[in-house]
Amino acid sequence: MVEGARPPDVIDVALRVAQAIESAGGSYFVGGSLASSLQGEPRTTNDIDIVLELPFGRISELVRSLGSDFEVDRDMLKDALLHGGSCNIFHLPTVMKIDLFAIGPTPYDEVEFARRRAVAVRPGGAMLVVKSPEDTVLRKLLWYRAGGGVSDRQWRDVLEVLRVSGDGLDRGYLGDWADRLGITALLTRAVSESSAPSGR
Repeated sequence: MVEGARPPDVIDVALRVAQAIESAGGSYFVGGSLASSLQGEPRTTNDIDIVLELPFGRISELVRSLGSDFEVDRDMLKDALLHGGSCNIFHLPTVMKIDLFAIGPTPYDEVEFARRRAVAVRPGGAMLVVKSPEDTVLRKLLWYRAGGGVSDRQWRDVLEVLRVSGDGLDRGYLGDWADRLGITALLTRAVSESSAPSGR
């Protein structure tokens, strides 16, 4: 790092990984806390969740594109891609963990990936491909349910995406997939709470 330059932040690291995936011939989207921070209430996070599609034969190219700043277990990455699982890679200068997820096997996984979109994340025009805000809401509601409905952080992320991105959300898509995924009651509750006046 050049003396006096700021250390890389979560956006910098995500851009590095995204560029490497695309250079290796893969596709991706950013999800998780970073996506909800871009679409809702900005909050500090060192977690980067990336869903990717990458041919097995391009794993070595991805590792080369990432370079020596990243620690990658090739066997774990290959296993994740083969079985629709996940693995961790690490940005060594910042000790930042990036969770890489292979696309899941369900119809919703496929639709979620197809609806990803490029978003400007730097004033100079640097772009990240991010899951849609509707899918951020739906996926976080699924995680909230899977965790027993006790994660205040997941719930707050959902409410803030609904508040900030609310006018531009495709309500028909949200309602349709909430019904298919069995989370209609949670979505209804979240929409109601996100519309309530603050400060009560």
